[in-house]
Amino acid sequence: MNQPMIQVRNLTKNYTVPERAPGLGASIKSLVKPQFREVEAVKSIHLSIDTGEMVGLIGPNGAGKTTTLKMLSGLLYPTSGEATVAGFIPWKRQPDYLRRISMVMGNRSAMNWDIPPLDSFKVLSEIYRVPQQAYQQTLDELIALLDMEALLKKPVRNLSLGERMKCELVAGLLYQPDVMFLDEPTLGLDIAMQRRLRTFLKKYNDTHAVTVILTSHYMADVTALCPRVILIHHGELIYDGDLDTLAKSLAPFKLIKIQFASPIDNFSEFISQFSSVEELPSEQGHHVLRIPRQEIPQVTATLLEQFPVADLTVEDPPIEAVIDQIYEEGSV
Repeated sequence: MNQPMIQVRNLTKNYTVPERAPGLGASIKSLVKPQFREVEAVKSIHLSIDTGEMVGLIGPNGAGKTTTLKMLSGLLYPTSGEATVAGFIPWKRQPDYLRRISMVMGNRSAMNWDIPPLDSFKVLSEIYRVPQQAYQQTLDELIALLDMEALLKKPVRNLSLGERMKCELVAGLLYQPDVMFLDEPTLGLDIAMQRRLRTFLKKYNDTHAVTVILTSHYMADVTALCPRVILIHHGELIYDGDLDTLAKSLAPFKLIKIQFASPIDNFSEFISQFSSVEELPSEQGHHVLRIPRQEIPQVTATLLEQFPVADLTVEDPPIEAVIDQIYEEGSV
């Protein structure tokens, strides 16, 4: 039986942070007798991720997502617990381990701003001891996938945010790591660039079976790339499983949007016969109904039979609404 690429048991990280009351007196007192409190950033997390999986690590701000990634990448020591990534203990930071992982952060840069990306790529290939032939082959593949030939000779400071993110991904993949930690990789990008980067990541994962943990506040990133999600709230893991299953369990209804071919006078009267159907505010000339999943066939059949329907769509509620519900309640 193959070992998981990432295995975590009871992983915990606490911080000791200073605190004081406002005012000059409190400032002076804190110099003599500083006060501290313990913050539990991550609390006894368990998880297991197989080779080639793309997993979304989601949660509200301050939930512990980035702290978890930093421990798994070896940037932080845990307070307690165990973890192995690609067979290595991350915080030992062994050279062989660092050549197996990559971490790309949307708000951090691995590129030198004063030189073209090609120069930074060459430096990284030397640092990670990538053979020249393998380096050139990988670089050519990544440039083609990301359509970035025109960017390679410009100083990084002259590139747009989306162009820099393309370069960051190339820098993180030049040595073909087995594991990628992506922390907000589409942060600040426009919708078109977000879509292009998602397409690239999906293709690259399909081709190379790289294991990916992705954090993002854009649920479109998660839904497009990650069949499985791990949900963290206040440092605790509260859900680990299929994203669709989570949505169906927390939102046992669908939305029906209807547009009629001619004005309807008795529509509200029609809706009143279904006690479990709720009429929502209309959207762009469409009537919107919220209906329990099991009643969808009956209601849609009756609508089509009794009214001149020009257009009818059945949709799941936005996944953002489901996730917001979890954040507010703090549980699944």
